[in-house]
Amino acid sequence: MLSQFAYRRAASVKDAVAAAGHPNARILAGGTDLLGCLRDRVMEAGSLVSISHIAELKGIASRPGGGVKIGALTTLTEIAENRQIVDSYRVLAQAAASVGSPQLRNQGTIGGNICQRPRCSYFRGDFACRRKGGDTCYAASGDNRLHCIFGGSGCYMVHPSDTAAALVALDARLTITGRRGVRTVAAESFFILPEVNIKKENVLEPGDVVTEILLDKPAAGTRSLYRKVRERGAFDFALAGAAISLTPAGGKAGSARIVLSGVAPAPWRAKEAEQAIAGKPLDAPTIAAAVSAAVKDATALPENEYKILLVKGILRESLTALAA
Repeated sequence: MLSQFAYRRAASVKDAVAAAGHPNARILAGGTDLLGCLRDRVMEAGSLVSISHIAELKGIASRPGGGVKIGALTTLTEIAENRQIVDSYRVLAQAAASVGSPQLRNQGTIGGNICQRPRCSYFRGDFACRRKGGDTCYAASGDNRLHCIFGGSGCYMVHPSDTAAALVALDARLTITGRRGVRTVAAESFFILPEVNIKKENVLEPGDVVTEILLDKPAAGTRSLYRKVRERGAFDFALAGAAISLTPAGGKAGSARIVLSGVAPAPWRAKEAEQAIAGKPLDAPTIAAAVSAAVKDATALPENEYKILLVKGILRESLTALAA
């Protein structure tokens, strides 16, 4: 049962920023996550500020000099089916296509997808966990099959967004408009680990609105993909996944960005795996070295050691496919 709240339809980004800066106001885009959170009393809202009618936040457009600009209200279906995204940013198209069901992709927006709240059953349930202001992470000694193997520090949730991992792999930038004006942050810096702030998942402040996503023109020869393993193939969150962008150079792997999903409280960049690949032929020994490096610092909870094996398998398959 939803509690009572005021509703305001913002006519512009400026209007949305002003309304969202009020205490206990929430931004409403597609609503596929927010309304569930309110219904389950994960959080409260004094008012909902709908941005769904702001035309400038919608659509995909080419940028001068190359690259694309994606409005924060662009649906996941639009991203998954856009020819320019499919051709030049395959990892993002695949990530968007892997989210939920067709109905959710038709309704859900890219901005909302990267700003989802945790899917931890304790956070979503009737538990005063640490992320909700309590003093206990119940997942640490409870049912932790779906929780993290990297980056846990007093909270072991995993970030639920597939597209977030793809955006970090593409070195995307996010434009944020708020009471401090307009600023741009790297996608990799947008997300926050529990050791930095256990109550937040990103850098957004009250009144902030993600307005657009900026992607640079990919270097010649760049290849990318997103691979996701889930319990239900039709629709589900990632048990583990990998977003990879690889730019060859001189017949070798010139540079790579490898970002894991479903295994950490934020998109998890496997930098040691990237270093194991850079400047080397992408052959079986190099792939094996990268796989080992990716999980070297993984720390499994009592019931999720299987995630280490999943990450290894996903990376081996994905890198082998990119090598071909």
